[in-house]
Amino acid sequence: MKLKFWGVRGSIPTPGKNTVKYGGNTPSLELRLDNGELIIFDAGTGIRNLGDHLIANGESINAYILITHPHWDHIQGFPFFKPAFISGNEITVIGTDREEIDLQHIIADQMKKIYFPIQLNELKANIQFRSIGEEEFTIFDAHVRTIYVNHPGFTVAYRIDYKGKSIVYISDNEPFDKVSAARMTNFEPAVLEKYLGQNGDPNQRIVEFSRGADIFIHDATYTPEEYVDKVGWGHSHYLFTLKLANDANVKHCILFHHEPNRSDESIDKILEKCRYEIKQKKFTFECSAAYEGLDLSW
Repeated sequence: MKLKFWGVRGSIPTPGKNTVKYGGNTPSLELRLDNGELIIFDAGTGIRNLGDHLIANGESINAYILITHPHWDHIQGFPFFKPAFISGNEITVIGTDREEIDLQHIIADQMKKIYFPIQLNELKANIQFRSIGEEEFTIFDAHVRTIYVNHPGFTVAYRIDYKGKSIVYISDNEPFDKVSAARMTNFEPAVLEKYLGQNGDPNQRIVEFSRGADIFIHDATYTPEEYVDKVGWGHSHYLFTLKLANDANVKHCILFHHEPNRSDESIDKILEKCRYEIKQKKFTFECSAAYEGLDLSW
């Protein structure tokens, strides 16, 4: 498999001189199976550059876009994804519904005329929608599993296993604490029940889901000091991410969803601290910080 990062920032795009190294686009990743079949994680602003790249290469696509959840930073690039405007292209969007609105209307609503000049039904590609929950299914020849994570709404993580290789993508996730959960009002009851029903540490659900992954991409929005004031916001601090990676025995942990005010220099320092922590605790996995243009093959 081959993976390329096109957007790694959380919450809002952050162009500027302080984010040149890691990039300011919101989440979007390109995954290629061995025969070039295309799977895209999330449709943040990074998907625009991916689309431009596909057009420049003259590539017709039959692609799947796996949406973790429909917060703006994960879907706002879709209206600017040029392959969606071209007849003959096939695009299947996969993600979760809400009780009050389904996945297709979630994507369509951000393209209403009051917000955007082109509506979803005017796009020329063949665009299909598939709603999911916690389940398993197949894309091309790859096995896909999903799990609800601790983030407002029906937010899912994806695991793809293909020819003995694996990748786990957990863009937005917060440490689950039963005491804190009792005070939260912005989380889906059905998701809370799954975590509250877990014997022992509820975060073990994520550990088992990620067990043995070659590539483990996980939310590391905050420092431990910042997280104290951000409980309930749906994001992790980097020490929690490292603990998950170690407990799940992954091979390569990638810090993701960088906080919008985080400068390149600050991310460098966080990565340095993480690598020091790994060395001190004798963890065995590799650790990187996601940046736009990062290419991985395994």
